[in-house]
Amino acid sequence: MVSPGGPSRVALRGGVGGPGSPRVSSSSAATAFAALRRRWRWAPSGAPTLERAARAFLLASAALVLACALYLYVLRYVGRGGRAFAAAGFVGGSVLGLGGEACDVFDGAWVPDDTGRHPLYNSSECPFAERGFDCLANGRNDTGYLKWRWKPRRCEVPQFAARTALERLRGKRVVFVGDSMSRTQWESFICMLMAGVDDPRTVFEVNGNEITKTIRHLAVRFASHGLTVEFFRSVFLVQEHPAPRHAPKRVKSTLRLDRMDSFSRKWVNSDVLIFNTGHWWTPTKLFDRGCYFLAGRSLKLGTSSNAGFRMALKTWASWVLKRVDLNRTHVFFRTYEPSHWGDTSQKVCEVTEQPSSEAKGNDKSEFGAILSDVVTNMKVPITVLNVTLMGAFRSDAHVGTWSYPPTILDCSHWCLPGVPDAWNELVFSYLLTNGWRNMPG
Repeated sequence: MVSPGGPSRVALRGGVGGPGSPRVSSSSAATAFAALRRRWRWAPSGAPTLERAARAFLLASAALVLACALYLYVLRYVGRGGRAFAAAGFVGGSVLGLGGEACDVFDGAWVPDDTGRHPLYNSSECPFAERGFDCLANGRNDTGYLKWRWKPRRCEVPQFAARTALERLRGKRVVFVGDSMSRTQWESFICMLMAGVDDPRTVFEVNGNEITKTIRHLAVRFASHGLTVEFFRSVFLVQEHPAPRHAPKRVKSTLRLDRMDSFSRKWVNSDVLIFNTGHWWTPTKLFDRGCYFLAGRSLKLGTSSNAGFRMALKTWASWVLKRVDLNRTHVFFRTYEPSHWGDTSQKVCEVTEQPSSEAKGNDKSEFGAILSDVVTNMKVPITVLNVTLMGAFRSDAHVGTWSYPPTILDCSHWCLPGVPDAWNELVFSYLLTNGWRNMPG
Protein backbone atom coordinates (compact mmCIF):
# COMPACT_ATOMS: atom_id res chain seq x y z
CA MET A 1 0.00 0.00 0.00
CA VAL A 2 1.37 3.40 -0.88
CA SER A 3 0.47 6.31 1.33
CA PRO A 4 0.95 9.87 0.09
CA GLY A 5 3.95 11.43 1.73
CA GLY A 6 5.26 8.08 2.89
CA PRO A 7 8.76 6.74 2.25
CA SER A 8 9.55 5.66 -1.28
CA ARG A 9 12.01 2.81 -1.60
CA VAL A 10 13.69 2.22 -4.93
CA ALA A 11 14.96 -1.27 -5.61
CA LEU A 12 15.00 -4.10 -8.11
CA ARG A 13 15.55 -7.54 -6.72
CA GLY A 14 14.27 -10.99 -7.44
CA GLY A 15 14.99 -14.05 -9.46
CA VAL A 16 15.29 -17.77 -9.16
CA GLY A 17 16.77 -18.53 -5.78
CA GLY A 18 19.60 -16.02 -6.24
CA PRO A 19 20.74 -12.60 -5.01
CA GLY A 20 19.15 -9.46 -6.34
CA SER A 21 20.46 -6.08 -7.37
CA PRO A 22 22.01 -3.61 -4.93
CA ARG A 23 19.83 -0.99 -3.34
CA VAL A 24 20.29 2.74 -3.84
CA SER A 25 18.47 5.13 -1.56
CA SER A 26 17.45 8.65 -2.47
CA SER A 27 18.07 9.56 1.19
CA SER A 28 21.80 8.80 0.84
CA ALA A 29 22.07 11.27 -2.03
CA ALA A 30 20.19 13.86 0.00
CA THR A 31 22.48 13.32 3.00
CA ALA A 32 25.62 13.75 0.92
CA PHE A 33 24.20 16.86 -0.68
CA ALA A 34 23.31 18.30 2.74
CA ALA A 35 26.85 17.65 3.97
CA LEU A 36 28.30 19.58 1.05
CA ARG A 37 25.93 22.43 1.74
CA ARG A 38 27.06 22.57 5.38
CA ARG A 39 30.70 22.67 4.33
CA TRP A 40 30.01 25.61 2.04
CA ARG A 41 27.89 27.45 4.61
CA TRP A 42 30.59 27.16 7.26
CA ALA A 43 33.36 28.53 5.01
CA PRO A 44 35.16 31.54 6.55
CA SER A 45 33.65 34.82 5.42
CA GLY A 46 37.04 36.16 4.42
CA ALA A 47 37.94 33.33 2.07
CA PRO A 48 39.39 34.56 -1.21
CA THR A 49 36.95 34.98 -4.07
CA LEU A 50 38.72 32.36 -6.18
CA GLU A 51 38.49 29.80 -3.39
CA ARG A 52 34.81 30.56 -2.89
CA ALA A 53 34.19 30.14 -6.61
CA ALA A 54 36.09 26.84 -6.62
CA ARG A 55 34.01 25.56 -3.73
CA ALA A 56 30.82 26.64 -5.46
CA PHE A 57 31.90 24.82 -8.60
CA LEU A 58 32.74 21.71 -6.55
CA LEU A 59 29.37 21.85 -4.83
CA ALA A 60 27.49 22.22 -8.09
CA SER A 61 29.47 19.42 -9.73
CA ALA A 62 28.87 17.04 -6.83
CA ALA A 63 25.16 17.83 -6.83
CA LEU A 64 24.99 17.23 -10.58
CA VAL A 65 26.79 13.88 -10.27
CA LEU A 66 24.49 12.76 -7.44
CA ALA A 67 21.41 13.85 -9.34
CA CYS A 68 22.50 12.09 -12.52
CA ALA A 69 23.35 8.91 -10.63
CA LEU A 70 19.98 8.88 -8.91
CA TYR A 71 18.16 9.62 -12.17
CA LEU A 72 19.93 6.82 -14.01
CA TYR A 73 19.20 4.41 -11.19
CA VAL A 74 15.52 5.30 -11.15
CA LEU A 75 15.34 5.11 -14.94
CA ARG A 76 16.96 1.69 -14.95
CA TYR A 77 15.42 0.04 -11.93
CA VAL A 78 12.15 1.76 -11.17
CA GLY A 79 11.16 1.17 -14.77
CA ARG A 80 11.66 -2.55 -14.32
CA GLY A 81 8.30 -3.12 -12.76
CA GLY A 82 7.89 0.23 -11.01
CA ARG A 83 9.66 -0.60 -7.76
CA ALA A 84 9.03 2.86 -6.34
CA PHE A 85 5.70 1.73 -4.95
CA ALA A 86 6.92 -1.62 -3.71
CA ALA A 87 4.72 -3.14 -1.03
CA ALA A 88 4.85 -0.45 1.62
CA GLY A 89 1.62 -1.87 2.99
CA PHE A 90 2.68 -5.49 3.22
CA VAL A 91 3.70 -5.43 6.86
CA GLY A 92 4.51 -8.58 8.77
CA GLY A 93 3.67 -9.35 12.34
CA SER A 94 3.22 -12.53 14.29
CA VAL A 95 1.73 -14.20 11.21
CA LEU A 96 4.88 -13.66 9.17
CA GLY A 97 7.22 -14.02 12.13
CA LEU A 98 8.75 -10.59 11.70
CA GLY A 99 7.70 -8.92 14.92
CA GLY A 100 5.97 -6.14 13.01
CA GLU A 101 8.92 -5.37 10.71
CA ALA A 102 7.91 -4.32 7.21
CA CYS A 103 8.44 -6.87 4.46
CA ASP A 104 8.41 -6.23 0.73
CA VAL A 105 6.79 -9.45 -0.45
CA PHE A 106 7.64 -8.66 -4.07
CA ASP A 107 11.36 -8.65 -3.29
CA GLY A 108 12.12 -12.34 -3.58
CA ALA A 109 12.80 -15.32 -5.79
CA TRP A 110 11.16 -18.44 -7.16
CA VAL A 111 12.38 -21.47 -5.23
CA PRO A 112 11.61 -25.19 -5.59
CA ASP A 113 8.64 -26.08 -3.43
CA ASP A 114 9.95 -28.67 -0.98
CA THR A 115 6.76 -28.45 1.09
CA GLY A 116 4.70 -30.42 -1.41
CA ARG A 117 1.93 -27.79 -1.29
CA HIS A 118 2.14 -26.79 -4.94
CA PRO A 119 0.21 -27.07 -7.12
CA LEU A 120 -2.64 -25.86 -4.94
CA TYR A 121 -5.36 -27.51 -7.07
CA ASN A 122 -5.98 -29.67 -10.11
CA SER A 123 -7.29 -27.46 -12.91
CA SER A 124 -8.96 -30.42 -14.61
CA GLU A 125 -11.08 -30.90 -11.48
CA CYS A 126 -11.98 -27.22 -11.20
CA PRO A 127 -15.03 -26.45 -13.38
CA PHE A 128 -14.14 -22.75 -13.47
CA ALA A 129 -10.70 -23.06 -15.09
CA GLU A 130 -10.84 -22.52 -18.84
CA ARG A 131 -9.67 -25.37 -21.01
CA GLY A 132 -7.31 -22.95 -22.76
CA PHE A 133 -5.32 -22.46 -19.53
CA ASP A 134 -5.26 -26.13 -18.49
CA CYS A 135 -1.86 -26.95 -20.01
CA LEU A 136 -1.66 -30.49 -18.62
CA ALA A 137 -5.04 -31.36 -20.12
CA ASN A 138 -3.86 -29.91 -23.41
CA GLY A 139 -0.88 -32.22 -23.63
CA ARG A 140 1.95 -30.70 -21.61
CA ASN A 141 4.05 -33.55 -20.22
CA ASP A 142 6.56 -31.85 -17.93
CA THR A 143 5.15 -30.80 -14.57
CA GLY A 144 8.18 -28.96 -13.21
CA TYR A 145 6.57 -25.56 -13.76
CA LEU A 146 3.95 -26.47 -11.13
CA LYS A 147 6.47 -27.00 -8.34
CA TRP A 148 7.88 -23.56 -7.71
CA ARG A 149 6.80 -21.11 -5.03
CA TRP A 150 7.47 -17.41 -4.52
CA LYS A 151 9.73 -16.75 -1.54
CA PRO A 152 10.12 -13.15 -0.27
CA ARG A 153 13.64 -12.50 0.97
CA ARG A 154 12.79 -11.23 4.43
CA CYS A 155 9.64 -13.13 5.35
CA GLU A 156 7.46 -16.10 4.50
CA VAL A 157 4.16 -16.06 2.66
CA PRO A 158 1.61 -17.62 5.04
CA GLN A 159 0.57 -21.07 3.92
CA PHE A 160 -2.66 -20.84 1.99
CA ALA A 161 -5.54 -22.69 3.66
CA ALA A 162 -8.70 -22.83 1.57
CA ARG A 163 -11.07 -23.48 4.46
CA THR A 164 -9.67 -20.60 6.50
CA ALA A 165 -9.88 -18.28 3.50
CA LEU A 166 -13.49 -19.25 2.88
CA GLU A 167 -14.41 -18.55 6.48
CA ARG A 168 -12.71 -15.16 6.40
CA LEU A 169 -14.55 -14.31 3.17
CA ARG A 170 -17.94 -15.48 4.41
CA GLY A 171 -20.64 -13.11 3.21
CA LYS A 172 -18.21 -11.04 1.13
CA ARG A 173 -18.08 -9.90 -2.48
CA VAL A 174 -14.78 -10.07 -4.36
CA VAL A 175 -14.57 -8.35 -7.76
CA PHE A 176 -11.86 -8.59 -10.43
CA VAL A 177 -11.82 -5.97 -13.19
CA GLY A 178 -9.57 -6.00 -16.26
CA ASP A 179 -8.51 -7.97 -19.30
CA SER A 180 -7.97 -11.69 -19.89
CA MET A 181 -5.04 -11.67 -17.45
CA SER A 182 -7.48 -10.55 -14.79
CA ARG A 183 -9.85 -13.35 -15.80
CA THR A 184 -7.01 -15.84 -15.33
CA GLN A 185 -6.40 -14.53 -11.81
CA TRP A 186 -10.15 -14.71 -11.12
CA GLU A 187 -10.24 -18.37 -12.22
CA SER A 188 -7.19 -19.12 -10.08
CA PHE A 189 -8.82 -17.46 -7.06
CA ILE A 190 -11.94 -19.60 -7.40
CA CYS A 191 -10.04 -22.85 -7.97
CA MET A 192 -7.88 -22.18 -4.90
CA LEU A 193 -11.01 -21.73 -2.76
CA MET A 194 -12.72 -24.79 -4.27
CA ALA A 195 -10.18 -26.98 -2.44
CA GLY A 196 -11.95 -26.07 0.81
CA VAL A 197 -15.53 -26.74 -0.35
CA ASP A 198 -17.22 -29.90 0.95
CA ASP A 199 -19.88 -30.06 -1.76
CA PRO A 200 -18.81 -28.72 -5.18
CA ARG A 201 -22.47 -28.55 -6.21
CA THR A 202 -22.89 -25.55 -3.91
CA VAL A 203 -20.53 -23.53 -6.12
CA PHE A 204 -21.95 -22.28 -9.42
CA GLU A 205 -21.95 -19.44 -11.96
CA VAL A 206 -24.99 -17.42 -10.98
CA ASN A 207 -26.38 -17.13 -14.53
CA GLY A 208 -25.39 -20.61 -15.64
CA ASN A 209 -22.79 -19.19 -18.01
CA GLU A 210 -19.85 -21.15 -19.33
CA ILE A 211 -16.52 -19.57 -18.39
CA THR A 212 -15.47 -17.88 -21.60
CA LYS A 213 -13.82 -14.68 -22.80
CA THR A 214 -16.91 -13.65 -24.76
CA ILE A 215 -18.94 -12.76 -21.63
CA ARG A 216 -18.24 -9.40 -19.96
CA HIS A 217 -19.55 -10.37 -16.54
CA LEU A 218 -19.11 -13.69 -14.76
CA ALA A 219 -20.02 -14.38 -11.14
CA VAL A 220 -19.39 -17.55 -9.13
CA ARG A 221 -21.34 -18.07 -5.94
CA PHE A 222 -20.10 -20.11 -2.97
CA ALA A 223 -23.57 -20.71 -1.56
CA SER A 224 -22.44 -22.40 1.64
CA HIS A 225 -20.41 -19.32 2.59
CA GLY A 226 -22.49 -16.52 1.06
CA LEU A 227 -19.45 -15.53 -0.99
CA THR A 228 -19.51 -14.19 -4.54
CA VAL A 229 -16.38 -13.87 -6.71
CA GLU A 230 -16.96 -11.85 -9.88
CA PHE A 231 -15.11 -10.84 -13.02
CA PHE A 232 -15.88 -7.83 -15.20
CA ARG A 233 -14.14 -7.59 -18.56
CA SER A 234 -12.94 -4.03 -18.98
CA VAL A 235 -9.66 -4.07 -20.86
CA PHE A 236 -9.17 -0.28 -20.73
CA LEU A 237 -11.19 0.59 -17.57
CA VAL A 238 -12.50 3.66 -19.40
CA GLN A 239 -15.44 3.90 -21.83
CA GLU A 240 -15.26 2.67 -25.40
CA HIS A 241 -17.38 4.57 -27.94
CA PRO A 242 -18.02 4.64 -31.70
CA ALA A 243 -16.27 7.32 -33.71
CA PRO A 244 -17.87 10.77 -33.38
CA ARG A 245 -19.53 12.39 -36.37
CA HIS A 246 -17.20 14.13 -38.80
CA ALA A 247 -14.16 12.28 -37.42
CA PRO A 248 -11.38 11.41 -39.91
CA LYS A 249 -11.92 8.14 -41.77
CA ARG A 250 -9.12 6.41 -39.90
CA VAL A 251 -11.06 6.82 -36.64
CA LYS A 252 -13.26 3.74 -36.20
CA SER A 253 -13.80 3.98 -32.44
CA THR A 254 -12.68 6.00 -29.42
CA LEU A 255 -11.72 5.66 -25.78
CA ARG A 256 -13.25 8.29 -23.48
CA LEU A 257 -10.22 8.90 -21.29
CA ASP A 258 -12.22 11.08 -18.91
CA ARG A 259 -15.03 8.58 -18.24
CA MET A 260 -14.96 5.23 -16.51
CA ASP A 261 -16.45 2.12 -18.08
CA SER A 262 -20.24 2.17 -17.76
CA PHE A 263 -19.95 -1.11 -15.84
CA SER A 264 -18.11 0.72 -13.06
CA ARG A 265 -21.35 1.38 -11.20
CA LYS A 266 -21.51 -2.37 -10.57
CA TRP A 267 -18.06 -2.56 -9.00
CA VAL A 268 -18.50 -0.24 -6.04
CA ASN A 269 -20.39 -2.39 -3.53
CA SER A 270 -17.61 -4.91 -3.05
CA ASP A 271 -15.34 -5.92 -0.20
CA VAL A 272 -12.27 -6.66 -2.30
CA LEU A 273 -11.72 -4.92 -5.65
CA ILE A 274 -8.77 -5.94 -7.84
CA PHE A 275 -7.92 -4.00 -11.03
CA ASN A 276 -5.63 -4.73 -13.94
CA THR A 277 -5.05 -3.16 -17.36
CA GLY A 278 -2.17 -2.74 -19.78
CA HIS A 279 -2.05 -5.40 -22.47
CA TRP A 280 -4.44 -3.56 -24.77
CA TRP A 281 -2.65 -0.20 -24.40
CA THR A 282 -0.43 -0.68 -27.45
CA PRO A 283 -0.43 1.06 -30.85
CA THR A 284 -1.25 -2.24 -32.60
CA LYS A 285 -4.37 -2.79 -30.51
CA LEU A 286 -5.39 0.84 -30.61
CA PHE A 287 -4.31 2.97 -33.56
CA ASP A 288 -3.79 0.14 -36.04
CA ARG A 289 -7.41 -0.83 -35.43
CA GLY A 290 -8.65 2.74 -35.77
CA CYS A 291 -9.17 3.38 -32.02
CA TYR A 292 -8.17 6.85 -30.86
CA PHE A 293 -8.60 8.90 -27.69
CA LEU A 294 -11.34 11.32 -26.80
CA ALA A 295 -11.51 13.72 -23.85
CA GLY A 296 -14.62 15.83 -23.52
CA ARG A 297 -15.55 16.58 -27.12
CA SER A 298 -11.98 16.74 -28.31
CA LEU A 299 -10.32 14.00 -30.35
CA LYS A 300 -6.72 13.41 -29.24
CA LEU A 301 -5.28 12.10 -32.50
CA GLY A 302 -1.71 12.93 -31.56
CA THR A 303 -1.81 11.47 -28.05
CA SER A 304 0.49 8.48 -27.52
CA SER A 305 -0.68 5.22 -25.96
CA ASN A 306 1.45 5.93 -22.86
CA ALA A 307 -0.09 9.39 -22.44
CA GLY A 308 -3.56 7.92 -22.91
CA PHE A 309 -2.77 5.25 -20.31
CA ARG A 310 -1.78 7.96 -17.82
CA MET A 311 -4.97 9.95 -18.45
CA ALA A 312 -7.10 6.82 -18.01
CA LEU A 313 -5.38 5.97 -14.73
CA LYS A 314 -6.01 9.47 -13.44
CA THR A 315 -9.69 9.02 -14.29
CA TRP A 316 -9.64 5.70 -12.44
CA ALA A 317 -7.96 7.32 -9.41
CA SER A 318 -10.58 10.07 -9.32
CA TRP A 319 -13.34 7.46 -9.56
CA VAL A 320 -11.92 5.48 -6.63
CA LEU A 321 -11.76 8.63 -4.52
CA LYS A 322 -15.34 9.66 -5.30
CA ARG A 323 -17.21 6.37 -5.60
CA VAL A 324 -15.53 3.66 -3.51
CA ASP A 325 -16.16 3.34 0.23
CA LEU A 326 -12.65 2.59 1.42
CA ASN A 327 -13.94 1.88 4.92
CA ARG A 328 -15.44 -1.25 3.39
CA THR A 329 -13.55 -1.98 0.18
CA HIS A 330 -9.91 -3.04 -0.12
CA VAL A 331 -8.66 -1.79 -3.52
CA PHE A 332 -5.76 -3.49 -5.30
CA PHE A 333 -4.13 -2.68 -8.64
CA ARG A 334 -2.02 -5.41 -10.22
CA THR A 335 0.85 -4.37 -12.44
CA TYR A 336 1.70 -5.52 -15.95
CA GLU A 337 2.63 -9.20 -16.43
CA PRO A 338 5.60 -9.78 -18.77
CA SER A 339 5.22 -11.84 -21.92
CA HIS A 340 8.01 -13.95 -23.40
CA TRP A 341 7.49 -13.89 -27.15
CA GLY A 342 10.55 -14.76 -29.20
CA ASP A 343 9.91 -11.98 -31.74
CA THR A 344 7.86 -8.83 -32.14
CA SER A 345 5.41 -10.50 -34.53
CA GLN A 346 4.30 -12.88 -31.73
CA LYS A 347 4.78 -15.92 -33.96
CA VAL A 348 7.63 -17.49 -31.98
CA CYS A 349 6.91 -18.84 -28.51
CA GLU A 350 9.58 -20.88 -26.76
CA VAL A 351 8.52 -22.08 -23.33
CA THR A 352 11.40 -23.20 -21.12
CA GLU A 353 11.31 -26.13 -18.70
CA GLN A 354 12.48 -24.06 -15.71
CA PRO A 355 12.28 -20.42 -14.68
CA SER A 356 14.95 -18.26 -16.29
CA SER A 357 17.86 -17.06 -14.17
CA GLU A 358 17.41 -13.50 -15.44
CA ALA A 359 14.42 -11.21 -15.69
CA LYS A 360 13.38 -11.34 -19.34
CA GLY A 361 10.42 -10.51 -21.52
CA ASN A 362 8.37 -7.48 -22.42
CA ASP A 363 7.54 -5.86 -19.10
CA LYS A 364 6.20 -2.48 -20.40
CA SER A 365 8.27 -0.77 -17.71
CA GLU A 366 6.86 2.63 -18.63
CA PHE A 367 3.43 1.44 -17.44
CA GLY A 368 4.90 0.65 -14.04
CA ALA A 369 6.39 4.14 -13.79
CA ILE A 370 3.06 5.74 -14.76
CA LEU A 371 1.10 3.65 -12.27
CA SER A 372 3.65 4.48 -9.56
CA ASP A 373 3.25 8.19 -10.20
CA VAL A 374 -0.56 8.10 -10.23
CA VAL A 375 -0.94 5.92 -7.11
CA THR A 376 1.68 7.82 -5.12
CA ASN A 377 -0.28 11.04 -5.64
CA MET A 378 -3.64 9.58 -4.64
CA LYS A 379 -5.21 10.83 -1.44
CA VAL A 380 -6.48 7.38 -0.47
CA PRO A 381 -4.56 4.16 0.23
CA ILE A 382 -4.34 1.73 -2.70
CA THR A 383 -2.46 -1.57 -2.55
CA VAL A 384 -0.31 -2.22 -5.61
CA LEU A 385 0.30 -5.87 -6.48
CA ASN A 386 3.70 -5.33 -8.05
CA VAL A 387 3.96 -8.67 -9.84
CA THR A 388 5.89 -7.54 -12.94
CA LEU A 389 9.29 -8.75 -11.78
CA MET A 390 7.80 -12.01 -10.48
CA GLY A 391 6.56 -12.91 -13.94
CA ALA A 392 9.75 -11.85 -15.72
CA PHE A 393 11.50 -15.03 -14.52
CA ARG A 394 8.69 -17.44 -15.42
CA SER A 395 9.36 -18.17 -19.10
CA ASP A 396 8.46 -21.76 -18.21
CA ALA A 397 4.91 -21.06 -17.08
CA HIS A 398 3.21 -19.69 -20.20
CA VAL A 399 0.54 -21.58 -22.13
CA GLY A 400 2.80 -21.85 -25.19
CA THR A 401 1.68 -24.59 -27.59
CA TRP A 402 -0.54 -26.22 -24.93
CA SER A 403 -3.47 -23.97 -25.74
CA TYR A 404 -6.99 -24.77 -26.84
CA PRO A 405 -7.41 -25.02 -29.73
CA PRO A 406 -3.78 -26.15 -30.08
CA THR A 407 -3.15 -24.06 -33.20
CA ILE A 408 -2.87 -20.93 -31.03
CA LEU A 409 0.57 -19.96 -29.70
CA ASP A 410 0.48 -18.13 -26.38
CA CYS A 411 3.49 -16.62 -24.61
CA SER A 412 1.36 -14.03 -22.79
CA HIS A 413 -1.13 -15.98 -20.68
CA TRP A 414 -0.21 -18.39 -17.90
CA CYS A 415 -0.98 -22.05 -17.33
CA LEU A 416 -3.31 -22.89 -14.45
CA PRO A 417 -2.23 -23.87 -11.86
CA GLY A 418 0.71 -21.51 -12.08
CA VAL A 419 1.89 -17.94 -11.66
CA PRO A 420 -1.56 -16.37 -10.96
CA ASP A 421 -1.83 -18.60 -7.88
CA ALA A 422 1.20 -16.80 -6.42
CA TRP A 423 -0.51 -13.45 -7.00
CA ASN A 424 -3.55 -14.67 -5.10
CA GLU A 425 -1.44 -16.09 -2.29
CA LEU A 426 -0.09 -12.57 -1.81
CA VAL A 427 -3.62 -11.13 -1.87
CA PHE A 428 -4.64 -13.55 0.88
CA SER A 429 -1.43 -12.71 2.77
CA TYR A 430 -2.25 -9.02 2.64
CA LEU A 431 -5.83 -9.49 3.75
CA LEU A 432 -4.73 -11.79 6.55
CA THR A 433 -2.04 -9.45 7.91
CA ASN A 434 -3.51 -6.04 7.11
CA GLY A 435 -7.05 -6.20 5.86
CA TRP A 436 -9.34 -8.85 7.27
CA ARG A 437 -9.01 -7.57 10.81
CA ASN A 438 -10.56 -4.32 9.55
CA MET A 439 -13.24 -5.85 7.35
CA PRO A 440 -16.75 -5.35 8.74
CA GLY A 441 -18.90 -8.34 9.48
